[in-house]
Amino acid sequence: MSGIHHITAIAGDASRNLDFYTRVLGLRLVKKTVNYDDPGTYHLYFGDEEGHPGTILTFFPWAHAPKGRAGVGLAQQTMFRVPEAAIGYWAHRLVEKGVPHEAIEKRFGQSVLSFTDPDGMSLALVGVAGAETEAAWLGGGIAAEHAIRGFHGIRLLLEDAKPTAAILTDVLGFSEGGVEGPVTRFVADGTTAGGVIEIREAKGFLAGNMGRGSVHHVAFRAATDEAQAEMRRKLVKGHRLHVTEQIDRNYFRSIYFREPGGVIFEIATDEPGFAIDETVATLGQALKLPAFLESQRQEIEASLQPLEQAA
Repeated sequence: MSGIHHITAIAGDASRNLDFYTRVLGLRLVKKTVNYDDPGTYHLYFGDEEGHPGTILTFFPWAHAPKGRAGVGLAQQTMFRVPEAAIGYWAHRLVEKGVPHEAIEKRFGQSVLSFTDPDGMSLALVGVAGAETEAAWLGGGIAAEHAIRGFHGIRLLLEDAKPTAAILTDVLGFSEGGVEGPVTRFVADGTTAGGVIEIREAKGFLAGNMGRGSVHHVAFRAATDEAQAEMRRKLVKGHRLHVTEQIDRNYFRSIYFREPGGVIFEIATDEPGFAIDETVATLGQALKLPAFLESQRQEIEASLQPLEQAA
């Protein structure tokens, strides 16, 4: 079991972020909690009906965060998968919703529609043959034949692809899946959602600055604690990287490291998932806090901006 578990990014206004990802893209808000290290800030999780690994895009909405600058050492674009025949629908929808976007292009034989969210985060919809047979969240107002089916993958912009490629192939379960110009694609065998990592090599480019509209980190899947521990061993012994000890994030258990190109990587367990503190039917409705913050609930709720969606 390999591939992307989740991707976490930085947003500005929380209500605007919620509105775009639920109303425009039709994703489900699967968890409303706070940044455990900064409890006065939301941590919003968007995904499919149950928040399966490979579908989860999360945000820290910091209202006054400066805008990030794209560049080397950061993720360049987050890509969602949609049915191949749905690309035309999405092009029309983005026009209708006033979302800045580019012309449809071909990458690795697939149709790709690039666009940006309200904070300037670079996103893309990738038309994937056969995706229409996969389960879709239908509560977001998008018909089943068009709905997003989780992540296609993510593209990283790096000075040198080789050291990061070694991590992907030796530790994280990916294999090289093709080269197109300066971009090398890596795929996780047998994985549908979140099974693609692309590295665009850009020697001599300006380094990026993380901020609003930037990806903060990319999390990869570990089926069990034991599998995660073995991945950590390989990173430390085989690649001489500094890796954190396991940290309990309530819905998964994580380790973190900075890969050789500068991007923050996380390895997160599939278990226990998002239904441990609310039912699948009510995911995302109530503010959920970890046990160590529950005694501060009144102060935390008073400090958070009320979440409202545009009509």
